[in-house]
Formats: sequence, C-alpha cells, structure tokens
Amino acid sequence: MSVFDSYSKYYDLLYEDKDYKKEAEFIVGIINSNMPDAKTILDMGCGTGHHAALIAQHGYYIDGIDRSQSILEEAEKRKNELKPEIRNRLSYFQGDVCEFRNNKKYDVVTSLFHVMSYMQTNNELQLAFLTASEHVKSGGIFIFDCWYGPGVLTDRPVPRIKNIENEYIHVTRIAEPEIYPNKNMVDVNYSVLVKDKKTNQIEQINETHQMHYWFMTEIEYFLNLSGFELIKSREWLTNKQMGFDTWCAYFVGQKK
Repeated sequence: MSVFDSYSKYYDLLYEDKDYKKEAEFIVGIINSNMPDAKTILDMGCGTGHHAALIAQHGYYIDGIDRSQSILEEAEKRKNELKPEIRNRLSYFQGDVCEFRNNKKYDVVTSLFHVMSYMQTNNELQLAFLTASEHVKSGGIFIFDCWYGPGVLTDRPVPRIKNIENEYIHVTRIAEPEIYPNKNMVDVNYSVLVKDKKTNQIEQINETHQMHYWFMTEIEYFLNLSGFELIKSREWLTNKQMGFDTWCAYFVGQKK
C-alpha cells in the first residue's frame, strides 16, 4: 500500500501552501529551453494531478501514473473540474514507477515532488530510471527532483509541526525525522491528527515516509546506465548552482 493511501483525502489540504503554479511554470521553462517542440509528457508519480493540470494548460498532453488508487481518485476529481479542452489532455493510470510499461513514447518524462527520493535503494532508482528511459523518445528529456545529499547533511532535518484547516476539518501533522547517514536515508515519522469540526471526532494516522537523499555521482551514474546523458543540474526553483545549502535539486537527462 502506498504511504499516501491513508490520508489521500487530506493530501491537498496539507500541501495547499505549496506553490504549484510557480513549480509548473518552472517545469515548462525547462521543457522550452531543452525541447521546445515537445507535446507529450509522462508524469511518474503524479499524485493528485496538481502539477499535471497546470502544465496541461500550456498545451501539453500528459499521462500520469501513481501507485495509490485513492490518490488517483483525487486526481480524477481535479481533472473533472477543468475546462474540457484541458481535461481532454489528461489521463491517469495506476502503476509503480519501477514497473510501469504502456508501450508508448513521450517527448518528456517528469517525476516531481521528490518521487525519486522515495526510491529507497540503488536498484529501485535504476528501475525508475529505466521506466523513464523506456518511455521517452530518442533525444527526449527526463526531468526530476530529489533531496540532495550535501544539503541534507549540512542542514539536517528537524521535527516540525504543521497546522492547517478548512471549514470542515482541522489537521495537525507532526513530522519527526530520523537520519541514517550510512544508508543515505531519512525516516520521516508522521503523526496526522484530523479533527472533524462538526462532530469533534479525531482520527489519527501514523505513517513513515522513507526518503533517500542522493548525490551527483550517483545520479549521473544511474542516468548513464539507463541511456541518458545528464545535461543540467541545479537547485530547484532558484536555478542556482547546487551546494551545501541545497536541499532540493533538479536534474535533466537527455535520452541518447
């Protein structure tokens, strides 16, 4: 079961402060700079489809895949609220990014919001990269982000509490990280308390998200192994050179 299944209905509320519009425009800028004639995108780990819906407004046709059925149900709800000309450019499928195959080739493959950091082993990362390689045209590009090792080890994760609400519920999420430096992993232990404002009933969800932070040499190695050439790597959203203060980095691989 996906770690997101238990609270998929609260997912968008928890991340409503995330600037999806800015991130979608950032991705479109990367595509325009590296493959301006691109029309089709495979989004690996599409979540509730927020990025995909915004990117589709720029004229792209997007197939999204995600392992969680309940998350995809939220994506379909979002899709059905869009104008028909945007809705018709979006399709969603259930699948694991390490195993998915649909015998189609795309101009671009994306994997956003740290999906690659959910790959817990070198083998899983290689399999995910192979999925991208199998689905992108020769000369096409693969864009993904992840937790970046130098930044994570310099500014180590600390416990955080997030409170957010709407007219129906109040959600408190407590994140307690545990870092494993010899495994390049962080266990983020979440306790999510959801209070129904009408009944005052409280639901508690406990989950652990295992996040892998990656380093440049690993990324370059597995991209090459999967038939890509690394053509760009920068800090997410700022486009600065990556360094010890970079927690989130993005990479662009081009299919050889």
